[in-house]
Amino acid sequence: MPNNNVIIKQLGTVPYLSTYQAMHDFTQQRDKQTLDEIWLVEHPAIFTQGKVGKPEHLLTQTTIPVVQTDRGGQITYHGPGQQIMYILLDLKRRKIGIRDVVNYLENSVIQTLKHYGITAYSKQDAPGVYINQQKICSLGLHIQHGCTLHGLALNIDMDLTPFNYINPCGYAGLKMTHMKHHIAEIDRQEINQLLTDNFINQLPNN
Repeated sequence: MPNNNVIIKQLGTVPYLSTYQAMHDFTQQRDKQTLDEIWLVEHPAIFTQGKVGKPEHLLTQTTIPVVQTDRGGQITYHGPGQQIMYILLDLKRRKIGIRDVVNYLENSVIQTLKHYGITAYSKQDAPGVYINQQKICSLGLHIQHGCTLHGLALNIDMDLTPFNYINPCGYAGLKMTHMKHHIAEIDRQEINQLLTDNFINQLPNN
């Protein structure tokens, strides 16, 4: 059901490349009447490199695939136990800019974590969400025809080891964390609901 003119799709575990292509197909085919969508997904293990990503931030060759993307930012890791929220918004129609969207994404995570008693924050010069200098959520966006692609990746309950094989988001020595380090019980459905509600509630209407 649309909520504030946004359709939310729970797509489960899907391959990265087919989802990447589907995002671009959706954006190419949409028109002024197309409702915005949010896609909630999880990907099998993969490293994704931003459009200006530097290859030296991959520190170790592994069996995990590395794919080039058109999102902003440097290299990051996606894998099981991480909640990804792709946002497909018409910025022109909503009369908002990319900085607004970044703020909405960061705030949606900060408010979601606050619900569980976790104090998190954003950084002016390093997009994402942090807890005690450790990163729990990464952001990456791309604008095409005035619409957003990509979104955020929130670490919930995952194997963080692959982050050791990269400089996460291009920052050497940056430590990653996940919600499992901070709360005992994980309810993915509740987290998804909070995350989407907290994001949508910030959006101006079309």
